[in-house]
Amino acid sequence: MFDNLSGKLDKAFQVLKGHGKITEINVAETLKEVRRALLDADVNFKIAKEFTVRVKEKALGEKVLTSLQPSQLLVKIVKDELTALMGSESVGVNLEQKPAVILMTGLQGSGKTTFTGKLALHLKKKQVKSPLLVACDVYRPAAIDQLAIVAEQVGAAIYEDREEKDPVKIALAALEVAKKEKHDVVIIDTAGRLAIDEVLMTEIKAIHSAVKPSETLFVVDAMTGQDAVNTAKTFNDLLNFDGVILTKLDGDTRGGAALTIKSVVNKPIKFIGTGEKMEALDVFYPERMADRILGMGDVVSLVERAQEQFDEDQARKINKKIAKNKFGYDDFLSQIQQVKKMGNMKDLMGMIPGVGKMMKDVDVDDDAFAGIEVIIGSMTPKERSQPQLMNHSRKTRIAKGSGKSIEDINQLIKQFEQMGKMMKMVQGGKGPQMMQQIQGLK
Repeated sequence: MFDNLSGKLDKAFQVLKGHGKITEINVAETLKEVRRALLDADVNFKIAKEFTVRVKEKALGEKVLTSLQPSQLLVKIVKDELTALMGSESVGVNLEQKPAVILMTGLQGSGKTTFTGKLALHLKKKQVKSPLLVACDVYRPAAIDQLAIVAEQVGAAIYEDREEKDPVKIALAALEVAKKEKHDVVIIDTAGRLAIDEVLMTEIKAIHSAVKPSETLFVVDAMTGQDAVNTAKTFNDLLNFDGVILTKLDGDTRGGAALTIKSVVNKPIKFIGTGEKMEALDVFYPERMADRILGMGDVVSLVERAQEQFDEDQARKINKKIAKNKFGYDDFLSQIQQVKKMGNMKDLMGMIPGVGKMMKDVDVDDDAFAGIEVIIGSMTPKERSQPQLMNHSRKTRIAKGSGKSIEDINQLIKQFEQMGKMMKMVQGGKGPQMMQQIQGLK
């Protein structure tokens, strides 16, 4: 996410390295590179120009503190301006209506149906809601089946009527079902089109008028760059929506849509999709995103994701095992499975300050843990619970059973021991020191 933009901005700030003060000449040179980086990220030319003008005015008006270098000051100003450009603050969804109705709109292929399921799961977990998903795409043959699969994956109810071809009637009938079955959120998945057309808009307006949604969300594919921004503007001019959803931010996106859609449409980005898994949804925080773009990481979001997968009972059991030196491979495996649920591995690493730059050109396989799982699966229950039993003959048998080499087994043992030491440090009250080391503060 934003790897290319992050690298080019970092290169731009290098221009100021070694300078004792900010001058009009060195700032102009730096901001020329910043503007070029923004344009390469598919940011609208006018917005990129206005952005650099604002940064220049603030930079030349600031006095560099003795504790700050000119490049550090400029990074701070750029971060503040990026945050403002993307909306300054996070904006939630309005769920006051009973039941709250969320109307999902967007073009075909934007990830609207998948996001409908992600949002349902998010509301179930975060706000303890009981969502009802409504299939109002009566045109695409597999649309209802897709929503039904998504609903099953997230454990949400679905309303469908395969005989009815009027999406307005389907939506109204779903509202009655929601009231009867006490669903407090209704999420309506509408039909997408290959492009915004009169038929699509007439239908969306009719559904909107009939159900009077508390939220109308427009889903756009972040990988389409300025096309996504232009589509959102056209749609908003025709039907005044409440917020934008950016999907596929984990893909090969240049970042232009995330950076400019708020200033062009004047509607907040509310959520972002960061992967294919149903848990891969994040609330959009402009300041955190600005930190990540500038290579500063996003420890807060990383901790929040970890907390979502955190099982208190399991944690207590593992803590007791660590204290008694009984932490085994089954426990190691359960920790790995929790990490996997947190999302895309490269995305997670990018949240750690400084690591994003190092991982820029490194291909991180999301199946990196598969080999570990196979090796542990080839151990006997006794070996998994008593790691100290491991010897050469056992390693040889496990290697044959898992199709791995002895070196692979030794590498796993080393990783297991390192994790055990790290968890003991946390138990011993050294967690803050570890976090400082991770963040490069020591």
